[in-house]
Amino acid sequence: MRISKPIFWNNKNLISLFLIPFSIITFIINFFKNFSPKDNFKIKTICVGNIYVGGTGKTSLTIEINNILKKSFKTIFIKKKYIDQLDERELLRTYGNVFSDNDRKISLIKAENTKKFNLAILDDGLQDKTIKYDISIACFNSSYGIGNGLLIPAGPLRENLSMLRNYSAVFLNGEKKNKRLFSILKEFNNHIFYSNYISTNIRKFNRKNKYLYFCGIGNPEEFEYSLKKYKFNIEKKFIFPDHHNFKNQEIDEIKKIAFENKLKVITTEKDYKRLNTKNKKNIDYLKIKLKIKNQKKFTKFLKERL
Repeated sequence: MRISKPIFWNNKNLISLFLIPFSIITFIINFFKNFSPKDNFKIKTICVGNIYVGGTGKTSLTIEINNILKKSFKTIFIKKKYIDQLDERELLRTYGNVFSDNDRKISLIKAENTKKFNLAILDDGLQDKTIKYDISIACFNSSYGIGNGLLIPAGPLRENLSMLRNYSAVFLNGEKKNKRLFSILKEFNNHIFYSNYISTNIRKFNRKNKYLYFCGIGNPEEFEYSLKKYKFNIEKKFIFPDHHNFKNQEIDEIKKIAFENKLKVITTEKDYKRLNTKNKKNIDYLKIKLKIKNQKKFTKFLKERL
């Protein structure tokens, strides 16, 4: 589901306060979902999700958890089949096997029946209260934090922060050190881990060049932070909605502007995977991964619960 985050979600204001009565609907839905009967599966499960709408690094963390555990377990990624999230499924496929069905339970049953896998890592799914997960992790972006702290539509939260007590851990992903966010989340969950983004292909770029970047991801600011961290000289930028399906004329226009201004074009790996073969020409992508701080502690945390 694609949701464009309005600016008023960042802080409490007249618009957000006016919408609070409508957030009661979200609260009621969540309340009754918590009483849903839960299905248990023989295969071990780790669910990486969020309660903040979009752009929290859950796919990157899903991949990194797979990297940590694939030597000890036979892993499979599970990603619910949303039409506009083909890019994330393709990204996961570069790191392992993926089952993607309209119902996560169908994918879990497939994983069990094949008997090739003993650990399913789900990218998204915390709001699916009909599945009992062995480990559940809620991700936040360290820059966005909790926004105004209100439920949809008054704010960006799918669930109340109090729901964090029901999850195994919380992850803060991103470049910004947000002590205030840590203090808020610590009230609801003691297992908090941190990560930031590092590039794995930075050596291929000549950062003496001038660049134009474009992206259609949930948190474009984090991509810009990464580019600035690696001292890219950014002259122009084009930001599209999350999971944007790029049209030929949009890419042609970007390339035209880059050519006229003698700029190199760079994007994210997820955006690059949404481009057709023709449009990929003369476009590079910054390949990034999460670097988990105190990874040994996190690895121990995972294995103790599996």
